[in-house]
Amino acid sequence: METIETLDVTIIEPKLKHPTIFQKFDTLIEGGAFIIHNDHDPKPLYYQLIGERGNIFTWEYLTSGPEHWEVKIKKKDSTLEATIGELVAKDFRKAEIFKKYNLDFCCGGKKTVTQACAVKKVDYLAVEKELNSIDLVNKTLSHNFDEWSLEFLVDYILNTHHEYVKKSIPVLLGYTSKVAKVHGGHHPEVIAIAQKFDEAAEELNEHMCKEEQILFPYIKQLVLAKSNNLKTPYTAFGSVKNPIHMMEHEHDAVGDIFKEIRELSNNYTPPEDSCATYKVSYLKLKEFEEDLHQHIHLENNILFPKSISIESQL
Repeated sequence: METIETLDVTIIEPKLKHPTIFQKFDTLIEGGAFIIHNDHDPKPLYYQLIGERGNIFTWEYLTSGPEHWEVKIKKKDSTLEATIGELVAKDFRKAEIFKKYNLDFCCGGKKTVTQACAVKKVDYLAVEKELNSIDLVNKTLSHNFDEWSLEFLVDYILNTHHEYVKKSIPVLLGYTSKVAKVHGGHHPEVIAIAQKFDEAAEELNEHMCKEEQILFPYIKQLVLAKSNNLKTPYTAFGSVKNPIHMMEHEHDAVGDIFKEIRELSNNYTPPEDSCATYKVSYLKLKEFEEDLHQHIHLENNILFPKSISIESQL
């Protein structure tokens, strides 16, 4: 059995407590751990460690009061932390946790959980606890997008998300323009929402056209070339990284537009005097944004990185 040293913080002079703990942590080898014993919750120490050493450790409560607390602090084997996008790519159920805490997993998917929590001032331990609880639940009913072939993933994006966007845009343009015309006098924000959605619709129509005519066919050519041990297919745009970077930039632009729409609509909450069309408009906008999150996630965090990897192997 593993023997882990316990540091009794209660017998250390107050001004020396944190310096002693930091010194102990710094002497750990990767994978090493020790336990601190205290008479109150040492959570402030957690945030100090994060701030001064970064996310290079794990923090596990062994005992949580009321008379004493014990926490196991372990130095990670690697300083590399999975990004939000990578976590959702392996298990899409975790997207719900990030939504709950307003942590962006699609356009902001390249941030680590620690970084995202710091930006949003969210309790990292609370998020980590919920993410870990997801790992304990059977995931057989959820799609494992990360294991799909790229050709199948491309077809799924086209048939599910591109089709949804194409069918929903005309409907939402009608709803938002009608609500702006009827209710704009008393609720000027709906005029701005209609204008913002019009911008998003134009951006998405052009964006999907470029993916369908240029990027996605090329990705399928890359997969075919790898399967048949062929050379990298010729293309006028050079590396696949070039159109991918453009697509990611456009994803960010549409994501920013919907952040503004969400703020203008008070998180899609219609006012008390709203009519049925007003309410349906907000419901459809919320649904559209949620679909957009998964849409962008599948491309930014799974399809695009794997396509770049395949091209580098040819």
